[in-house]
Amino acid sequence: MEQEVNILVDSIYLPGTLALPEKANGLVLFAHGSGSSRFSSRNRFVAGVLQKAAIGTLLFDLLTAEEDQIYENRFNIDLITERLVKATEWLARQDAARGLAFGYFGASTGAAAALRAAAVLGSRIKAVVSRGGRPDLAMEVLARVEAPTLLIVGGNDEVVLDLNQKALERLKTTKNLEIIPGATHLFEEPGTLEQAAWAAASWFKKHLSA
Repeated sequence: MEQEVNILVDSIYLPGTLALPEKANGLVLFAHGSGSSRFSSRNRFVAGVLQKAAIGTLLFDLLTAEEDQIYENRFNIDLITERLVKATEWLARQDAARGLAFGYFGASTGAAAALRAAAVLGSRIKAVVSRGGRPDLAMEVLARVEAPTLLIVGGNDEVVLDLNQKALERLKTTKNLEIIPGATHLFEEPGTLEQAAWAAASWFKKHLSA
């Protein structure tokens, strides 16, 4: 079941799409990268795979349309982390989400926000997946992340792979680095995004239903 929602954060509404399969094994909030939105084709593809695995998804805009016009806001990790935390708290109050374990899926800079928010919320977040992410932008809080964390990186995304390897060392929780052979930063190569999505689904299925 898919429905459009308006997430009240402070005094503003952030539009989103909430999809809950029957007998959902958990619910994953998506944090997209800079300059993207809830309509990100890659995140929507991943969300579709998660839904096939009986995992609920919430894709939503981290910024209002007006805020997104200000270029610097897209890279304001503190701001989007705060939005993600408050959206999670909003979701926890909704009847549809009652009893479901929460996870985060972050792409690019959104992965830094997901990890920072997981550090803030502690045991309330049960799993985190980063796809082509920048966990190095959350380096100072990685040791505080309790949620089992999967870092997915393209094998040909050399700079980001190096940053993820350094971040992996800082994480103290259950963790893994999944390298998708032949993939570059945006996972545009045939089959690579699908591999990343199913790796994410497997991680969430294991840890959200634990």
